[in-house]
This record gives sequence, structure tokens and C-alpha cells, in this order.
Amino acid sequence: MTDTSIGPQKQLLLIDDDPNLILLVKDYLEFRGYGVTTAENGREALGILESEIPDMIICDVMMPEMDGYAFVEQVRQDPRTNWIPVLFLSAKGQSQDRVKGLNTGADVYMVKPFEPEELVSQVEASLKQAGRLLKHKIQGGQNGPKIQVPFDVELTPTELKVVQFVARGMANREIAEAMKVSQRTIESHVSNMLAKTGLHNRTELARWAIETKMA
Repeated sequence: MTDTSIGPQKQLLLIDDDPNLILLVKDYLEFRGYGVTTAENGREALGILESEIPDMIICDVMMPEMDGYAFVEQVRQDPRTNWIPVLFLSAKGQSQDRVKGLNTGADVYMVKPFEPEELVSQVEASLKQAGRLLKHKIQGGQNGPKIQVPFDVELTPTELKVVQFVARGMANREIAEAMKVSQRTIESHVSNMLAKTGLHNRTELARWAIETKMA
């Protein structure tokens, strides 16, 4: 079973042009309690990120249309996604390949073929680390400059409920389950709040909610 300390149903984005690997890894991760969205290449994945923000990205390196390097560079340049942990999967295992992958922006580099249990362990470790960083940023931010948001921002009752869940560190899928709506609906609410407030990511939304005592 997945470690419940990182929360149930974390959402992963799995990107690979090998349909057999996609099928096997997706089935295994879903069996272990994760939600998995898939894409065949980096360009398709960027389209998914326009409307869905996963908790982690698992990405092949060599792919058509847009390879893993180019994709991760785009992810790291976007404030909406630059915080997401990225795990690279690659058939290239030389030290220079690992160095290039990590320098490009990946957090973990795994060489194919790999044991499914090792992949799950890396995913769990990365999500725990991301959770610790989020908690640290929120707590540390309370001692630093306050989040600046226009004074006339008004949230709908539903948005207020969503941002309270965000401030607790809950993933979109978890919030969707708690509110009995689709994950896409929650992602839409989060995007609307980011647009209203001018904030860049969920971490800032959480800080704002805590600082203004909404959460």
C-alpha cells in the first residue's frame, strides 16, 4: 500500500512514447493508489498541464515531437509548474547522461529497465520531499514579507472552501473527493483564484489563505 502520510490519490503525469511501458507503469502505479494521466511526448504533456497540475511528473527522455529535456525546461520556466517533482526515465545510464538530466531540471534519474518497486519508492520519496518543502515554505513565509493581493479580491463560497483545503496541503484530487466534484472542477477553481489574486502557484495561495485567516 502507498504510504498514507503523503496522502491518498496523488496525481501523477506519466510521459513516454512506448505504449507497453505506459500500460505497465500506469497499471502498477494505479494499483498502488495513485491517479495517473498519460501523454506520448512532451508537447502533448504541455497541453495537459494547461488544465491539470499533477503532484509529480514521470518522464521519458528520448521522445518524438518534444523530448524530455525540452519538456522539463518548459516546466521549470513556468511558475505554475516549476515546483513539480520530475523523475526522468531513460535507457541511457552513463554518468554524463545522468548529469545532463539532473542539470536540465529533473529531481530523479532512473535507468531502464527498472523494478516497479524501485519506481514507487522514488515516487513516494519525491512526494514526501515536496510535501516537506511546501510545509517549510508556508511556515517560513509567515515570518517573511506578506503575500500581496489586490484588496478587492472576492472569492466565491466554493473557492473559499477550495483554498482552505489547499492551505491544508491537500492535492486537487483529494479536494475533489472531499467536495464530491471532478478534479477538473477543482483545477478550474484554483486557476480562477490564481487569476483573481495575481499569485503564481498553490504555495502562495496557501500562504495567502493562512495569513488572511481564511484557513
